[in-house]
Amino acid sequence: MSTAAPSIYSYGRALTRHAARDPSAVALIHDGSATTYGELEASSNRLARALADRGVVEGDFVTISLPNGRRAVESFFACWKLGATPQPISSRLPPHEREAILELVGPRLIVGESAASENTRPVFSAESDLSAYAAGPLTDRVSRYRFAICSGGSTGRPKVIVDHIPSECDPEAPFHGMAAGASILVPGPLYHSGPLINCMTILVGGGRVVLMSRFDAREALSLIEIHRLELAIFVPTMLLRIWKLPEAERKAFDLSSLHRVVSSSASLPNWLQREWIDWIGADRVWEAYGGSERIGGTIISGTEWLEKPGSVGRVTEGRKLKILDIDGVEVPRGEVGDIYCLPVGGPGSTYHYLGATPRRLDDGWETLGDMGYLDRDEYLFLVDRRTDLIISGGSNIYPAEVEGAIESHPEVLSCAAIGLPDEDLGARVHAIVETRADLTADTLRSYLRDRLVRYKIPRSFEFVRFPLKDDTGKVRRGALRDARLPDLD
Repeated sequence: MSTAAPSIYSYGRALTRHAARDPSAVALIHDGSATTYGELEASSNRLARALADRGVVEGDFVTISLPNGRRAVESFFACWKLGATPQPISSRLPPHEREAILELVGPRLIVGESAASENTRPVFSAESDLSAYAAGPLTDRVSRYRFAICSGGSTGRPKVIVDHIPSECDPEAPFHGMAAGASILVPGPLYHSGPLINCMTILVGGGRVVLMSRFDAREALSLIEIHRLELAIFVPTMLLRIWKLPEAERKAFDLSSLHRVVSSSASLPNWLQREWIDWIGADRVWEAYGGSERIGGTIISGTEWLEKPGSVGRVTEGRKLKILDIDGVEVPRGEVGDIYCLPVGGPGSTYHYLGATPRRLDDGWETLGDMGYLDRDEYLFLVDRRTDLIISGGSNIYPAEVEGAIESHPEVLSCAAIGLPDEDLGARVHAIVETRADLTADTLRSYLRDRLVRYKIPRSFEFVRFPLKDDTGKVRRGALRDARLPDLD
């Protein structure tokens, strides 16, 4: 029995298809307001014509500087309907960082909250009256690059990752084990690849997206319960904050609709993985590893994880992965080294950088800077990034392990472990800790004695009342370290 080949649609035509089939079906829910497929199709068509009037043509970059919401989603589809590449940035970026990104990208137009020009760059307001523009379908086009995502990495220097996937899809394709038409909670900002990919994949598949303006642990659980959502994509910081809700409150929400909760973007501490598995079941807890560059990636179910505690799974989609030492020699199974990947299409097939150079070997294998090891069954175990490695008294200390242990304390909201110069040890571990109550260094040291070997326990602590990790759960350890070095002179 033959299987029919998938039908491939541009993202714009996929939206038109769903709107024609059922214009009253809900596509997006944001801040309690629902947008139907018919409304999303009409408004994105009008916006596309408005952008074309301002010079946007196929192949252009269009910078989208909008908070999460309907206008942002419309702007993405408007770009795709013109064959342009949307390039989202945070609407709260400071002017210096914003201008550095715009210099790299050279967008034809910026879509923002106001129409004021910035450094001679034209800005089109997403709140503009579009009623004069036609709402009907446009000529079908496919963007060569579906989007371009900003990343500062651990250095804080901006770079842009241009994704080489064109803006086309099979709208009937399954996603995360669910048939097309599934529902999802997207709690992260759309200027990051994880939330963006998950949001748009569900929409071009005819599903329903509940989009949060900003993550809140109680609200996330409430939205899952109210809208009977099937998928939820979180970063570890979000999973931590949900788990730290009062147990009775957390368990009062009905999460029975969930098919899968996926953690990605940063390392998930083992203890937190176990807590979630114990709470909602191993078959519903998944973890993924990869980067916006898509040179490699892994995924693991909670059921597999119980057999391989601490692993992020095996490589997916035909990509290759190996572990090399600092001299570029492949290490034995079980030995820590740098993680190198090779995509199916070969080097440079999945992306290109604006403002950076890939860390690529002569044979095409490439690293994102992460360290880990493979076991005999080809399961990957992450340890940390090489640039964040702390060598203290000749011993390797991985900040993620220290942070995970500290964050397991019930009064800790986030933590960053960095290495500071030490005359005796070469470097000492310094922990910056966000708390919601008064803690002392002695209290935390006592708590950590049963969780970390002695040399990994921080020699010094600094307590703060502000978040140390961004919306994707990542921390710029290098910037935190640099800010503290002058005080040591």
